[in-house]
Order: sequence, then C-alpha cells, then structure tokens
Amino acid sequence: MRDFAAVILAAGKGTRMKSDLHKVLHPIGGRPMLHHLMASVDALGPSHTVVVVGSGREQIESAVSGRATTALQEPQLGTGHAVQQAEASLAGFPGDVLILYGDVPFVRTETMRKMLDRLHADDAPAVVVLGFEPDDTLQYGRVIAGADGTIEKMVEHKDANEAERACRLCNSGLMAARGEDLFALLGRVGNDNAAGEFYLVDVVNVARADGRKSAVVVTDDPNEVAGINSRGELAAAEAQWQDFKREEAMANGASLRAPETVFFSWDTALGRDVTVEPNVIFGPGVSIADGAIIKAFSHLEGATVGTGCEVGPFARLRPGAVMEAKSKVGNFVEMKKAVLGEGAKASHLTYLGDAEIGAGANIGAGTITCNYDGYFKYKTVIGPRAFIGSNSSLIAPVRIGADAIVAAGSAVSRDVADGELRMVRAEQLVKPGWADRFHDTMKKRKAEKKG
Repeated sequence: MRDFAAVILAAGKGTRMKSDLHKVLHPIGGRPMLHHLMASVDALGPSHTVVVVGSGREQIESAVSGRATTALQEPQLGTGHAVQQAEASLAGFPGDVLILYGDVPFVRTETMRKMLDRLHADDAPAVVVLGFEPDDTLQYGRVIAGADGTIEKMVEHKDANEAERACRLCNSGLMAARGEDLFALLGRVGNDNAAGEFYLVDVVNVARADGRKSAVVVTDDPNEVAGINSRGELAAAEAQWQDFKREEAMANGASLRAPETVFFSWDTALGRDVTVEPNVIFGPGVSIADGAIIKAFSHLEGATVGTGCEVGPFARLRPGAVMEAKSKVGNFVEMKKAVLGEGAKASHLTYLGDAEIGAGANIGAGTITCNYDGYFKYKTVIGPRAFIGSNSSLIAPVRIGADAIVAAGSAVSRDVADGELRMVRAEQLVKPGWADRFHDTMKKRKAEKKG
C-alpha cells in the first residue's frame, strides 16, 4: 500500500444536534466520535491527517492538536469545496488520499484498506467510492454501477430521475483517489445543481468524461457508514456501539448476566472468566483482570481491578482506585485514588480516598478516610493485616501500622504503631432510670396538650 493521507470533513455546523459542543466531539462510549474515526485511520499509519473545519473550529483544533493538521472551509460551499481546502496542507504529497467524514465514526480499518487497495487494482480506477445498500434508500445519492463494480454514474437524490432512484446502491460519501488526480479533478467540478454546491461525487463524473473509470467498493454492513446528525441518531449510534462491545466482551471470555444492562467505555478491558452482573457501568480507564466478579449496580471509572477480585454490589470505584489480587469491596463502598492490597477487604459502607491499604487488612463497616481539610488532600496508610473497627474515622495524614487494631467508633488523628490497639472514644456515662423518667414526662405533656 502506498503512503496515504486522510482528509476528514468536519466543517458543518451540526445545527440538528442543538449543542454548544461541536457535533463530531459528542462522545460514544466515552470517546468523541471524531476520535473513534481517527483511531481507525491511525491503525493504517497515514502520512498525513487533515481535518477540515469551519463552525466551532477552535474546539476541533484543540481536540486534534498533535494528531492532525486542520484546514479552514469558509464559506462552506459543499463537500467538493471542503476537500479542496486540504490541498495546501497536502501540497506535493505523492500518495493516495482517503476522504472521510467526522460524523461517520464507525468506518472500519479493513474497509479503508479495501478502498485503497481497489485504487491500485489492475484497472487503475481514478476514484474509488464506498457504497452501501440500506433497507431504506431515503435521500441518499445513488451509485449507478456495472456488475464489475465500475461506476457508470454518480447522482444526488435530488437530481436523480425515477429510474436512478430505484437503484439501491447508495453513496456513503467516502472516497479514495490518488493525490496527483484528486485536486485536478476537483478543480473542474461545477455547481450547476439543485443546491448550487460543489459536490465531491462529481469527481467521478469528471473522470468519466475524460474516459477514465471509477469503481465502487460495497460495505457488507450499512451501519458502518451511518452518519450522526441529531441526538436521536447519537443515541442510536451509542446503542449500536454498546451492542458490539458486549458481543466482543463475551466472545473474549467474559460472562455478562444481563448484557443489555451493562455499559462499556471505548477502552474498557475485561480479562477471561470475568463475571459482570446486571446494571454495571464502566467509565473510561477501567481494566478488569481474569476471574474478577463485578456485582450488580456498580460504577467503575479510571480503576484497575486485579485477578479474582470482587466488587459490589452498589460499589463505586473512581479514578485512581486499584484493587490488588483477591481483594474485595462490598455494597456501598467507594474508592478514589486508593490501593487495596492483596486479599484486603472493605465489605460495607466505606469511603477510601487517597489511601494505601496493605495486604490482608480488614476495613470495618462505616469507616472513612478523612482526606480533605477544605484546602488540601492528605494520605492514609494502613499496614498489612490491620483491623479497622466499624464506624471509624481515620483523619489524614495518618499511618496505621501492620497488625494494628483500631477499635470501633474511633476517630484516629495520630499514627498507630505496629501491633497496637488504638481506642479513641469518650467515656460512657450511665444514668439508670433516666430514660423512663423522660418518657413519663413527655407523655404527660402530650396528654395535657390534647386536653
């Protein structure tokens, strides 16, 4: 495969999305749709990536900084005009050019490769178009092609006659062409059409007028080229992507008890024999090792869960949470920027923030690490095999030694030595009969009020 450049069109205003966020930056699986597409492009190793911007350019320029160059389309006079704006960025580039759309994020790397390979087949087409056959052809432009895939004509729906509209092969808008051909062809495209725009598809008709052939490659999955223009289409794309990730997870050896209720992020990594119960959400940055169990209604983000761990139900792991092998967090336990050592447990109603818990330690119900004084965060270190009694407050910075015991109900603000028992409680005061006298008095008052 020759060197190639990718030109990604993202200049549209996206008015149907009704958002201050640029359309192509809306997330699917926690990742901007533009970045989904760029990841597929990057897998082919492009020499250049140019993103054509217009409305909301500052947002896109920030999003692609260091990964692509940008070219401004202003005013916006159609898709052909948009691609022309990349010409200066690709001046002198001798390779191929792949034209993609920022709001069509699910194009597979292998499909892009097929387009570029077809460009260099024996019949050497001037342009390769990616076609698809949807259940409903709607307003899509049509590709009129022969049995060998050679294109006879490209026509927009609004400009097509009845016979042409009867054709089910539609134009996705994605194309590939040699760099030395593309911009010369674009320079000859006119705007004599219903919209008065410079259509990218007309490069095929210009080449045909020169006696040169173009070809169509047809995707076997129309969903691959689905565009996203509204919140409804964004939700449909999210659902499509989640279904794919669920199938992928199960194919790779994870068990999902109720797949339709589990939601993944773009980088979620599940090991073999992982079990995920219903209503679990994986935010970005989660890695689950082999044999772990994620119980129902748990929410994980930026967390690492080790081999054989148990999480939940109703647990929350926030960024920086690390569970080492065979550790456990139970119901209503929250971890943030904390390491739970091998075999350690926090089974109920606990908050572990900015903490390091040693192997085999036991954290009792209702324990919290008090890590914030209103200005700064501080760390709690709990040694191996330490036992923290229920309803304890560990006021950071504080260190609990190995094998130490903190008695239930303690508020610990000073370090506890190895093997030490620390009990921080007020002396219990007992007043026999006080409660009985209190109840008698209050009942009498209540009766008097009623009278």
